[in-house]
Amino acid sequence: MVRGRGPGSAGAELTPRPWWFGPDVLPAAAADAPFDLVLLDRDGTLNVRIEGGYVTRPDDLVLLPGVTTAVADLSGIGAPVVLVTNQRGIARGLMDRDDLVDVHARLTELLAPAGGRIDAVVVCPHDRDECSCRKPLDGLFREVLARAPWADPRRSVMIGDMPTDLDPASRLGMRAERVGPQSPVDRVVARLLAPYRASPGPADVRRGEGHVP
Repeated sequence: MVRGRGPGSAGAELTPRPWWFGPDVLPAAAADAPFDLVLLDRDGTLNVRIEGGYVTRPDDLVLLPGVTTAVADLSGIGAPVVLVTNQRGIARGLMDRDDLVDVHARLTELLAPAGGRIDAVVVCPHDRDECSCRKPLDGLFREVLARAPWADPRRSVMIGDMPTDLDPASRLGMRAERVGPQSPVDRVVARLLAPYRASPGPADVRRGEGHVP
């Protein structure tokens, strides 16, 4: 059953470009950050996916185990953390822009106590075959890179639970890490960051060098 207010129209809100929530230009990563950018999928990666439906309101958002720790760890490396998400429920009229903002405000609230943060959110609000940004197309990723002209995609990482999250990132040269029931996000992030935590100094951890897929 699809949860929401019922079919409607998103109307003029559905511009051809992705929706961007964040600074016009992302701040550069710290000089000793292991990555230039950290990109995260949302549904199925950070929160429980509603099978056959959508997270249309804050109460629908249930974090997966280990997410608060994982995002806090990623937030501490000195690189912008960007949420990259398809939200087809908007095109279907099951939610609108304000609903989406409320959901992400709840996400921010849940992550903050452990020290986690999301620096920007980029959203595809379109239906299938209506745009150039809906994953597995790469428009969302190109939007992030356009907002971070200083970033090298080869020194960036995408974390998601589906091939549609990871394939476009890989095509752009990003490192891609898949999470799932057997590889929860906290375990994946711990493995991802372990080489940098073990390093004796910043000279050996320059933004993901040696980790280009």
